Amino acid sequence: MTQQGRVVFTAMEEVVFGRPAAEAVAELATRAGAERVFLMVSGTLHRQTGEIARIRAALGNKVAAVFDRMPAHTPRQAVIAATAMAREAGADLIVTVGGGSITDGAKLVQLCLANDIRSAEAMEALLPVKGADGAMAPPPCHAPAVRQIAVPTTLSAGEFSAFAGVTNERTRVKEMFRHPRIIPAAVVLDPAITRHTPEWLFLSTGIRAVDHCVEGICSPEAHAFADAQALRGLALLVEGLKRVKADPADLEARLDCQLGAWLSMAPLATGVPMGASHGIGYVLGAVFDIPHGHTSCIMLPAVMRWNREADAGRQALVAAAMGEPGKQAGDLLDAFIAGLGMPRSLSAVKIGPEQFDRIAEAAMATPWVPRNPRRIAGPAQVKEILALAA
Repeated sequence: MTQQGRVVFTAMEEVVFGRPAAEAVAELATRAGAERVFLMVSGTLHRQTGEIARIRAALGNKVAAVFDRMPAHTPRQAVIAATAMAREAGADLIVTVGGGSITDGAKLVQLCLANDIRSAEAMEALLPVKGADGAMAPPPCHAPAVRQIAVPTTLSAGEFSAFAGVTNERTRVKEMFRHPRIIPAAVVLDPAITRHTPEWLFLSTGIRAVDHCVEGICSPEAHAFADAQALRGLALLVEGLKRVKADPADLEARLDCQLGAWLSMAPLATGVPMGASHGIGYVLGAVFDIPHGHTSCIMLPAVMRWNREADAGRQALVAAAMGEPGKQAGDLLDAFIAGLGMPRSLSAVKIGPEQFDRIAEAAMATPWVPRNPRRIAGPAQVKEILALAA
């Protein structure tokens, strides 16, 4: 049967790469006609470097307010606090500078502003609903009118998606919000600004982007458009991360990593689902506060080994893109992650078998575990993967 599919292009308007962030952001804000720019930024960058000051200077009197208190994993209460500040400032544009938690936070601020959400509890109204076709979709709500420009400082690449993970503090569950208009209108990839990112964070989020590529390539729902970008993205990431590890001052390598992270999002952005590495990773992040880069370092090789009987042909494409055709992709990824000095086992982040039942039950409720290439019928199969990662 001839393969069928549908690729829906996003509401992102442009990606600017290789230019100083301050210069590019100021130009984009002027072109957007913004007069009240709300900055959501990394607290560390704001207080310990001159990067935010340079962006503020470039924007001049257009800066209406600055929020620099977004914790990891984007808790609901912090989103509400940022929304309140943006509302009071009369923001007409949001500029984010930082990692995935800040990027995702701003996506929800857009939705909260558009729908007059003023409490963590009221965010329930923004959660996805199941459509007539069984797929999850945005609820009936107002589309964001205030758009976002993202300047990422890590490689997790959430700025290239139209959904955001936000942690519900009450349930300790990371919830997925989505709307086609919450994807940033523009992204600025400035390798120089990533020099301030701690090495472990830059490299581990690079493995998060590798995880996007690999699970996208290996998905049974993969298609040629996404494959072309994910395979090239994987090659850029593998070589770029090695070079950054060897020489943190190599800006060309950092830009290659950023471009690879951008390409890594093609599967997700075009409807290709992720698999068990992402699904289990969501639980490890929300419940145990493990950074998402580290969850991918730990889970991806184990998931690949467990899946191999179902997707060996696709895994061969991964090995070839990594420059080692004919090798086992799970083993290659494990060795690559080890070479970057990243954690490679659950025990390395102090998670033992006594936690496996809880993780497995929660993972089954994520969007991705049920769409893993090798069928996962229930928690028992998740526990098999966890044992491989122990």
